[in-house]
Amino acid sequence: MQTLPAIIAIICYLTAAGLQWQVANGQSFNSKLIKLAGLVALITHGYAAYLDLHRPEGIHLDFFSVGSLIGWLVAALVLLSSLRQKVDNLYIGIFPLAATALLFNQLGIDTSTAKHYDGSLVVHILLSILAYSIFTLAAFQAILLSKQEYQLKHHKTRGLLRSLPPLQTMETLLFQMIWTGLILLTLSLVSGALVFEDLFAQHLIHKTVLSILAWLLYAILLIGRHFLGWRSHKAIRWTVGGFIVLMLSFFGSKFVVELLI
Repeated sequence: MQTLPAIIAIICYLTAAGLQWQVANGQSFNSKLIKLAGLVALITHGYAAYLDLHRPEGIHLDFFSVGSLIGWLVAALVLLSSLRQKVDNLYIGIFPLAATALLFNQLGIDTSTAKHYDGSLVVHILLSILAYSIFTLAAFQAILLSKQEYQLKHHKTRGLLRSLPPLQTMETLLFQMIWTGLILLTLSLVSGALVFEDLFAQHLIHKTVLSILAWLLYAILLIGRHFLGWRSHKAIRWTVGGFIVLMLSFFGSKFVVELLI
């Protein structure tokens, strides 16, 4: 039952991303139709993810299932953000990413079995996924900001640049994402300390150390922004660097344990 909604979602994601790419390159198209395609993709992707996660034997949280869930959440966040801010060009990167995650979930074999989780552990997992999703969106925003700065520096005022908000607005949105992500990551670490007796146990130390390192990188970035006025290239480098560390924390151990061992 997952196959049909998954196929519909992938087609709608790629259609919306393709149309937005044309808009970014100067062609005109109704933005409401692009958002509608994105909404259909979200609904069908969400249904497919629900069927995959909820199984009779418990909740299924293997490598590909979590990747699909994060792809769905990131796509939902960017679609909601586009209702308030002019960030529609994020569709170009985010929607194909969500489609790819969903495709791999449909094609990939189960890397772990479903099981029942304690309520407090579910809260910790959800906070972790939310934090990772926000920082994923921030990383894409940083890349888009870098592209915008490059075009401004080289006096290119057509295409992508023309369809983006002012540079200051883009930076403000980036740091709003980082603040939100850091709060969620903090809550994730605190809830993890309450759920697990020893966060530095052998099976957790990799994830714990890298999560704390990512937290420190983002915290230093926000401190530098507030006290030293960090922006532009520094903000972009620290944002992407923190995301890489967090990605290794979130998926690194899961990849090794479920796919390599």
